[in-house]
Formats: sequence, structure tokens, C-alpha cells
Amino acid sequence: MSETENPFRYTAALAGEIELRWQRFWAENGTFHAPNPVGELADPEHPRAGAPKLHVQDMFPYPSGAGLHVGHPLGYIGTDSYTRYKRMAGYNVLHPMGFDAFGLPAEQYAVQTGTHPAVTTAANVERYREQLRRLGLAYDERRSFSTTDPEYYRWTQWIFLQVFNSWFDPELRKARPISELITEFETGTRPAPGTPWKDLSAVERRKLIDDHRLAYVSEAPVNWCPGLGTVLANEEVTPDGRSERGNFPVFQRSLKQWMMRITAYGDRLVEDLDTLDWPEPVKLMQRNWIGRSQGAHVDFPMGETHIRVFTTRPDTLFGATYMVLAPEHELVSGIVPAAWPEGTHEKWTGGAATPAEAVAAYRAAAAAKTEEERTADGKVKTGVFTGAYATNPVNGERVPVFIADYVLAGYGTGAIMAVPAHDERDYEFATVFELPIVRTVEAPEDVEGAWTGDGKAINSADPESGFSLDGLNKTEAKAAMIAWLEEKGFGQGATTYRLRDWLFSRQRYWGEPFPIVYDETGLPVALPESMLPVELPDVDDFSPRTFDPDDADTEPETPLSRKKDWVQVELDLGDGLKTYTRETNTMPQWAGSCWYELRYLDPHNDKALVDPENEAYWMGPRKTGDCGGVDLYVGGVEHAVLHLLYARFWHKVLFDLGHVSSFEPFRKLFNQGYIQAYAFQDARGFYVPAEEVAERDGKYYYGDQQVTRSYGKMGKSLKNVVTPDEMCEQYGADTFRVYEMAMGPLDVSRPWETRAVVGSQRFLQRVWRLVVDEETGATRAIDGELDPKSRKVLHRVIAGVREDMDELRFNTAIAKLIELTNTLTPLPTVSREAVEPLVLMLSPFAPHLAEELWGKLGHEGTLAYADFPVADPAQLVADSITYPVQVNGKVRGRVEVSPDTPEDEVRAQALAAVAEVLGDKTPKKVIVVKGRLVSVVV
Repeated sequence: MSETENPFRYTAALAGEIELRWQRFWAENGTFHAPNPVGELADPEHPRAGAPKLHVQDMFPYPSGAGLHVGHPLGYIGTDSYTRYKRMAGYNVLHPMGFDAFGLPAEQYAVQTGTHPAVTTAANVERYREQLRRLGLAYDERRSFSTTDPEYYRWTQWIFLQVFNSWFDPELRKARPISELITEFETGTRPAPGTPWKDLSAVERRKLIDDHRLAYVSEAPVNWCPGLGTVLANEEVTPDGRSERGNFPVFQRSLKQWMMRITAYGDRLVEDLDTLDWPEPVKLMQRNWIGRSQGAHVDFPMGETHIRVFTTRPDTLFGATYMVLAPEHELVSGIVPAAWPEGTHEKWTGGAATPAEAVAAYRAAAAAKTEEERTADGKVKTGVFTGAYATNPVNGERVPVFIADYVLAGYGTGAIMAVPAHDERDYEFATVFELPIVRTVEAPEDVEGAWTGDGKAINSADPESGFSLDGLNKTEAKAAMIAWLEEKGFGQGATTYRLRDWLFSRQRYWGEPFPIVYDETGLPVALPESMLPVELPDVDDFSPRTFDPDDADTEPETPLSRKKDWVQVELDLGDGLKTYTRETNTMPQWAGSCWYELRYLDPHNDKALVDPENEAYWMGPRKTGDCGGVDLYVGGVEHAVLHLLYARFWHKVLFDLGHVSSFEPFRKLFNQGYIQAYAFQDARGFYVPAEEVAERDGKYYYGDQQVTRSYGKMGKSLKNVVTPDEMCEQYGADTFRVYEMAMGPLDVSRPWETRAVVGSQRFLQRVWRLVVDEETGATRAIDGELDPKSRKVLHRVIAGVREDMDELRFNTAIAKLIELTNTLTPLPTVSREAVEPLVLMLSPFAPHLAEELWGKLGHEGTLAYADFPVADPAQLVADSITYPVQVNGKVRGRVEVSPDTPEDEVRAQALAAVAEVLGDKTPKKVIVVKGRLVSVVV
């Protein structure tokens, strides 16, 4: 009988049979069902009652039609190995998986093929579930869902209503119900800004309240992408002004859109990063994205109005010699005079006959540029004079007001006071337009251009008022200036953010409908919770309006707006039956992933988002000051300022409103690396199938044709995709799992090498042969005695593996298991004392094989809840210590002594070991570093 025909040899065929059998067992017996405190754990006889809890979660996938390739499951296998270990270590483990299934890919496929997104999404989800199931991932399948399930997005809509019906109280620094704000306006405990509440009409009152909501409609500059037929959030636009998805050009347009007031949470989003166990680079990315800056708002009078700016350097206000507005700034049209003021510099006009012509031409030119183009370093500064002047409040000087594309409407106030002596961009602009440059901070004598460093204030005094900053350092000068501005009514100290409010509308079909209608006033009205979910209607045409992807003037039109019988609806919302118009935008893909960690806790609750007891058990704070949240969250670093920032915002709103007990959604974050692959191109630059390329003499050949190799991501277009299905077929799921975990540290990217997978297969085959006689298929005799030396190895491995598993060092844990296997393999007999701990320690990585061997060792049922081995401390004490002996820094010998050997004896043996090297030289020093080395100095 050949090896391939041997039914008892651990081959891919036998592995596949074992794996499918155990996957059925786990599913039929609900092996990985995590009990909730409501109901299940209330029974003191439940096997997990009293166990510490652990909530581990993966960033859930978008189910694409291509399915998984071998890079996708890296983090999933890592969290599965970790949670299997923790389950055996006595924890009640929650490890769920769902699917983030709304979004553009399915809709674009629908546009191309006419297939409804729901159909392709359902098929893709099932394909992913099957692939994940085939890998033996121990998910609690009862808790699985898709964000496209109406039962799920009912609660996404419910959360939107909580945000819509809330406002941020800056004094309490938290969200409060909007009803409380209305009460404060009505009772006068909070004066309404402007006109008193009692004098406002019903519509004016609604507008005032809407202006305070955390979710609001605003007409503002947005990122319009005709190629996708939708607007995009800033985070979805590349630095060169193109869409992350599809690489289409993105234009600035002013459109009415739903926004979320995430900026209100800027301080807390920054401050609470300190409570999180996250990688420092991710924290830094969030801090930079939020971009908190402290300074002052300053008002520059301008007739009956004023221009408000924010500056981080109010101490340089005496050096503000001109102002710049963003071309889109709302004041621009109203301040342009009919003619150029007398003495206008010819460089300021752009060659136009009137200020209106100059401004219109410049605005049109700026609108055609991307944000990246407008703010790029090194470009020649452009702009045009508006014909208007403002007044510098600190010295009364008239300062010309320009528009320039390097100032953006969405950042700060969309206006700047320009201090060219101390800002490089302002200096470049002032040089081009021959504007005054006044230094107000003392600089070294050899400085040319703008001085952006610190120094004493100079040229900063007003003779008429006597107010002066001269001689003060930066901190003193800033404080003095802010105090003066506040005293005189020209401004106040302020904190601003680079972060802008979250653009929450998409002009597409495949997303969550808003639970919003509009009445005859055109103002939004929230639907009652009893009407949720607002389900997506079927439509015949998923396409946005026909457009030219490069045409910024294309008007948005949503697929839902064409469903007239759905858009116009008769409802009784408490004041009789009336006709309303539904919101025809949909929510962005990020909506469903902003809160899914909560729904895993209570996925079938139709009365509440999550039962408070379940939420407190799985995600509540451990102690005072603890942020709470998911115990371990694993995913890619690319979500640092998208999903993670949005999820934190929504979670804080829910916390403020009392719906959750944790104020952060994810306590600990771990960013896994990526599996990358080689791709090969022929002389024409076409990609060829990577699996058909052979290496010969350091070169690569596709047939007889030499090809070039490059390294990067996997992709169908690159013809280098390897799927887990192929790996399971060729080697078995356990071999694939072990290989992925053994390739290197989980947080480091690594290249895929199919040929190297066989090493992991051989390791598992050696473990199999420790238990199974491959000639007969019978269990080998395992009652042999374990020798003392092997026992030491066993317990050292047990201690090391436990430490590695706790720290997610899976590659080194597997290396230790290989070491133990290699120690046991040559022994004349197999000992249960060693082989059972080996099988148990292997089970997080190769669970199917471990289950099978556990049964062959005489145990019934599953080992999923068997106790993970614990090392005997007595066996961890070394029998001897080997000391390298250095002479003048070079190792010249070694001595082996017992751990309790006195230092004098160690020194004597070390000198004897290097006596030949020393000859007649007398050592100056003999230093014993206990347990490590002996250093002899001559």
C-alpha cells in the first residue's frame, strides 16, 4: 500500500474528513454559544456561571463577490486561536461575526447587471459564511447578522433618531435630549439667541431647535463625485482629490446634506484616547485628524458686519496686514463694491475691470481645483482683492480683504488674518502681491522670510490706547491679547478642530433609509419608533442620473427620488393625516458599522437596542475610570480615522443618553498585518498566473518566457490570488491555520509562499503519529514514562505557550509546540503525561485535529472547554546554568554549574576554564553577572 493510499495517514483527504465532521459536531451541539447574563447565566448550574467574561471581536468584512483570499482570514484565525485558548483557560468568551453589507460595490454591480443588490449581497454573505465555516472558526452563529437585515437596520435608524433628537450641552460637555432644550427655551432658563422664544413663530422655533441638533441638514461645501453619483466624506477622498473607491475626480459643491455634529465631541474624542489600550500610531492619527488647536476668535470690523477668524497666535495680531477669505465664504458676495477703490494695486485686480468680475473669475478657477491642489506646498500663491477693507481691531489699521484658494471654507471660519512675517504661506502671498510685512516676534538676525519660532513680542504696541505686548514671551503675550480682545468685545479665547462635521448623506440606493419625512414647511420630521424600520423599497433603476464623471455641474439625483409612490406618503404623526415627503438620500456605509459591537450582545432583542444587563456584562467598565468596551478588537489600521472615529462618536452619544454603560466602544485595539504576494509581468507588462511561474537560477519564467517579479497586495487583476478554499483542498484547514499563525508576528505583514505550507502539514503529521499508528489506525500505547529531561521541556513549553497566547505571539507559541513535538518524537515510548498537554495546546491552532486526537486518547465530547495545561513551577527551575566566560569582552570558554553554586565557586571555575587563554596574566577584575555570564578583565 502506498502512502497516498494509506487511509490512516494524515493527508489532506483525511484532514478534510475530520474537519467537516467536527464542524458539524460544533454546529449541532452549539459548542461555541456564549451565554448571556439575562436568562442563561442566571442558572447557577450553567458551566460558565461565575466565569470571567471576554468579548473579542473582528472588524467585520464587506462580503464581495470575489470571496475571501488567504490574506483576509489572518486576523480571524488569530482571534479564533486566542479565544479558543481563553475559553479553555476558564473564560466565558463572546466571539461573534457579522457582515457589513451596505455600500457602493453591490450597487455598482447592480447598475452594470440589473441584479438587485439584495440578491448579490445575500449570495456573497452565504459564500463568506461557508468559507469561514470551512476554516473552523468558533463563532457564536446565533449572533450573526448583516447590516442589510431590516431587523438590524431598524436599530441603526433608531440610533439616528437618538442623535437627531439630541443636542450637545457645552456646559455639561454631553448630549442631552432635545426636549430638555425646548423646555429651557420655553421657561427662559436658557435665553434663545437673537429674538426671544415667545416672539418666534412656530416655524422659527423649529428652525432654532434644528440648528442645535446633533444630526442636522446643512447647505455647505461638500465633496461631490459625479463618477459615483454621490457626495463623499472627507475621509473618503484621497489627498490628490479623487474618490478612494473607483478613483473618480471629486469636486467641491454646495449642496444640502445631512450632517452629524461630531465636532462637538472633539475634546472628548481627544482626551479619552488616553483611556484606551490602542497602538500609539493609531492614537496619533486620530489626534492629528481631530486637530485640536487652542487660540482665539478675533472679529475684524467691516462696516455693519465683521469677519471672524480663528488664530493660534493672537499675540501676532499687530502684524496682521491683510485678510484672506476662502473663495466660497458666505461674506464674499456681500462685501464686493461696484468699483475698485482708489489706489488699488494693479497686481491685486487680476486684470479685471471691476471687483465683481475679478471675484467671479477667481471663484470659478478655484472651484475647478481639488483641495490637494489648492493647499499643495510650493505652488505659487494666487488670489484677488475683493475691493473691500476690514479694520485690525488692535491698532485700527485698514487691511485689504482678498480671496485665495489656499484658504478653505470648511476649515476654521473659512477666513484668516494674514501675518506674513510669521507664517510661510502668508509670507509667500504677501511677496507676490507686495503687501506689508511687519515683524512682531523677535527673530535671529540672519532670518530671512517668515520666522515661525518663539521670541519676545516686538512692534506690538498701540500708542493711542497704551496697550502693549512688547517684551512679553509667547505665552504671556497670547494671554494678554486674549484678555484684551474679551475686554473690548473683539473676540475670545477658543479651541477649534481640523475635524469637520460628519457628512452623513449618500445619493445612492443601497443604504439605510433615513427615518425622516418633510412636511409642508420643508423642515425635517422624525418618524416615531413604532414606524421603524423604514425599509428600502424595490426600484427598477439603481443608477444615479446619467452624468459625465468629469462634470462638476452634474446635479445629484437619487434612485429613491424616482420612486414617487414611496416618496410621497400619507401619515398621521399626531396632528391628523397629512402628506409628507420622505428623505431620498440614504445613510453612508459607515452607519451600520458604528454600533455593531452592541448588537452582538443581544441580536434578537426586538424591544431594545440591547438589554442593559447584557451590555453591562459584556462591555461595562471594570472599575471606576475604566472606559469599558470590547476587550479585544482586531482589524486593519486603515480604519483609524473612519470607522473607529465614527464608532467612538456614536457610542459617546449613546453613553450620554444612558443607553450604554461604557463610554468607549473598543477598550483594546490590535492591528494585524497583511499577507502580501508576488505578482509577475511579461515583457508587455501583462500579468501572468503566479502559480505557473518557476524560478531558475535566480530568474523567473512563465513557460520559456522570462518575467519580472513585484511584491504587494493580492488581487484578481494581478493573477496572484490564493484562496483558503484551495488551501483547505490541498492541505486541510488546520494546516492552513497553523501556517498563517506561524508565518510571523500577527501585527507584521508577510509574503505568502504556498510551497512553505507543507512545513506546517509535516508538523501536524508528526503530532498525528505520536497518537495514531498509521499502519492500523489504532491509538498507540501512550503509557510510557516521561524522562526528567523531557518533562522539563514539557513544562517550559507549557509556560511559554501560555505567555505567548496571552500576548498574541502565535508564531512563537507554535515554534514551542514544534520543539515539544520534536522532543517527543524520538522517544521509545509515548507518554500520556506529555502528549495530552501537547494536543490541548495545539487545539487553538489546529482544532479539528486536536479534537480527533483527544477522542483517540479516550476522551468523550469536545475539548473546547477542557482545562488548558498549567506548568509545574518546580519543573521550571533549571538543573544547571551555563555561564559564558568572556576575556576582555570575547567569549573564551563556558562553565556549567548548579543554580545554587556560590559566586566564589563560579568565579573559580570560570578562571579555570580560561586558564590556558590567560597564561601568566593576572586578571584585574572577575565579574559574575548571576545567571548570565562571567567577565574577566586582564
